[in-house]
Amino acid sequence: MNPMIEIAYIVSAALFILGIKGLTKPKTAVRGNQLAAIGMLIAVVATLLNSSIVSYTTIILGGLVGGALGVVLAKRVEMTSMPQFVAALNGFGGGASLTVALAEFLRSAGLPEAQQLTGSVQTISSLATGLAIFIGAVTLTGSFIAFGKLQELLSGNSIGFPGIKIVNGVLLAISLLCILCLTGSPSSTFLITVLVLAAAALGVLLVLPIGGADMPVVIALLNSYSGIAAAAAGFITGNSVLIVAGSLVGASGIILTQIMCKAMNRSLFNVLFGVMGEGGDGPKMDADEVYAGKIKSTSPDELAMVLETARRVVIVPGYGLAMAQAQHAVRELATTLEGFGAEVVYAIHPVAGRMPGHMNVLLAEAEVEYDKMIDMDTVNPTFEQTDVAIVIGANDVTNPMAREDKGSPIYGMPILNVDKANTVVVVKRSLSAGFAGLPNPLFAKDNTLMMFGDGKQAIVDLTSALKEL
Repeated sequence: MNPMIEIAYIVSAALFILGIKGLTKPKTAVRGNQLAAIGMLIAVVATLLNSSIVSYTTIILGGLVGGALGVVLAKRVEMTSMPQFVAALNGFGGGASLTVALAEFLRSAGLPEAQQLTGSVQTISSLATGLAIFIGAVTLTGSFIAFGKLQELLSGNSIGFPGIKIVNGVLLAISLLCILCLTGSPSSTFLITVLVLAAAALGVLLVLPIGGADMPVVIALLNSYSGIAAAAAGFITGNSVLIVAGSLVGASGIILTQIMCKAMNRSLFNVLFGVMGEGGDGPKMDADEVYAGKIKSTSPDELAMVLETARRVVIVPGYGLAMAQAQHAVRELATTLEGFGAEVVYAIHPVAGRMPGHMNVLLAEAEVEYDKMIDMDTVNPTFEQTDVAIVIGANDVTNPMAREDKGSPIYGMPILNVDKANTVVVVKRSLSAGFAGLPNPLFAKDNTLMMFGDGKQAIVDLTSALKEL
């Protein structure tokens, strides 16, 4: 390969690393994204200059179609639909790696026997091809099942059947056996066909039983899968920049997955196999027992008088905020409160919403300053000095059962300790349960006021009431 192309790949890899480093902090995230994009541009241009490319017609056509589709989707997809959009992009990434691996298999299978690889080189190539096909197929089908759940084309609850874990084990064993057999029969179309079908089915059956509450973990994990598949495709094609980029995405996805699991007090095994929490041995509470005669509702006018004298207000966004598209209304409320002299910050739970960073993305769209988005570990010690905590659509991540009820499936999960604020306001349509399907004793506490209604409209009405004081 041309040495200049290799140098360009090294520059691209360095920019990818700097880009990911920039993404670790909100203030440098935009610059990090730009550096990574520049690195990818350099890698693509360098690849196109490779003398082994004999025709640019298909490449140009694919670039035009893909670019046009990307622009349309970027313009039309709402921020509230970003989780399912990310799931789809993960699927496309896995599908791309699958396609590259299949193309390389067909190309090598069509070569004269004298030109085919031999020995350990052939073994490594066959293993890389098998792994790329396996991981790519799992990522492709699993991501689109996740998309269907997030888009509510499929039920967000666990979907399965008796013996599904055994079936998954059999499919995994078949896939691994096919990969192993490829080292002895690298041109076997039968093995490749069985591998694709088994891996695709495994991707479907792995994600179907996972409930909506675990979607942030699933999205992070599928993102990691897409990176690992890309790295395997890089080994097949001998493309060093694809190996580096895929490895970075795979590693960062795994790290993010572990962060999500820690935030839910769950192991990755429990998430993948639908095992909820470590609790479950104590007595269970139903909604009537938790709420009966204890709910205190409020109105925007009454709440405005409470907020008028508040010195510190913490806003806790959740998936309900995303569904109501209330991020801009919340920003306007915060600005109004600051006009009254209040300090306003946003408490962000790692798994609030449907994907990692979901709340950060929504608030950033409303031009909320990054410094005001406070992570759970930092904000929790401050709730006792908080005058008012406003919870908008966050349920499980504020549920005191995770701290207090050993019989609860979410017992041990770190939560935002909003109940320790002087006054808690919960904006919600009803007393319906969150993704975990549990009642929330927070709603019935003595210091909690419920403001029922559409999240966006309730916040707009509250802001108007404040301005009229």
